[in-house]
Amino acid sequence: MNTKAVADEVGGEAGLQALLARLGELRGAIAQAIVGQDEVVEQLLIGLLAGGHCLLEGVPGLGKTLLVRSLGQALELQFRRVQFTPDLMPSDLLGTELLEEDHGTGHRHFRFQPGPIFTHLLLADELNRTPPKTQAALLEAMQERTVSYAGVTHALPAPFFVLATQNPLEQAGTYPLPEAQLDRFLLHIRVGYPSENEEHDILRQTTGSRGAQVPRVMHGADLLALQARVREVHLSEDLLRWITRLVRTSRPGDGAPAEVRQWVKWGAGPRAGQSLALASKARALLHGRLAATREDVIALAAPVMRHRLLLSFAAEAESRSADDVVAALLRALPAPDA
Repeated sequence: MNTKAVADEVGGEAGLQALLARLGELRGAIAQAIVGQDEVVEQLLIGLLAGGHCLLEGVPGLGKTLLVRSLGQALELQFRRVQFTPDLMPSDLLGTELLEEDHGTGHRHFRFQPGPIFTHLLLADELNRTPPKTQAALLEAMQERTVSYAGVTHALPAPFFVLATQNPLEQAGTYPLPEAQLDRFLLHIRVGYPSENEEHDILRQTTGSRGAQVPRVMHGADLLALQARVREVHLSEDLLRWITRLVRTSRPGDGAPAEVRQWVKWGAGPRAGQSLALASKARALLHGRLAATREDVIALAAPVMRHRLLLSFAAEAESRSADDVVAALLRALPAPDA
């Protein structure tokens, strides 16, 4: 099914309901390989619907790589995994030019050989283990969906997503992501430990004779059609103004709450407001609604803003996190009734 066919299909209510049903099938397919982590899976799907990139953070062994691989298997999209290491060069990611010779004419010419970034779904495993030079190679791709090499701009396939992972514990030999790159991730998703029952199910599922099989349940054209629908989800003017105030109040100043003035060195930029509005619309559609609510904004405030706040020394001394700042903002700025 091509993009136009899906777009025609989704034009009516029946088409929309069919696409939303496929979202449920996508969740079910991922659940065949991933036990629990419902909130993480939901936020990952929100990032896909909103057309944004996601940064997954958690200690080793929590299934971050398996989750992204399962998502790639369930989607009818090209999926590639790159293990980021200290010796990875930009050309290893973007591609390189090869000198070829026409044996008939003897004419030599350069041909661009695309790298693994030319895919729909790129798993950047342990992104913070590669030097800044290679990290920066991702910036254009994440923002513009293009790659420039030797003066020529190459378009990346659509849809294009970067799903990156990093380990928050082991910092030896790592290179912290620059603020400019962090800001290009729509969501910063925290992956926590499973519950006791979930961990029991994980042991039973992963130590048996049969591994979980993830079926393909959604085409890339379906995803593009849903992304177009996300933009049409209604977001009231009151909620939009509230999102604006939340982002602006995260910046230290005379009008900021005491916690912000004490704990924050630099607040979130305008891209945080854009991300929060778009992610809230995506969450509403994921839940089968055509209008975003304050619950959508509250649920996504921390994943959208936690990587966009630069905390002060006072916050580190008091063991305060970016999530504590977001919680303080939500307390100081009550949600509208909409």
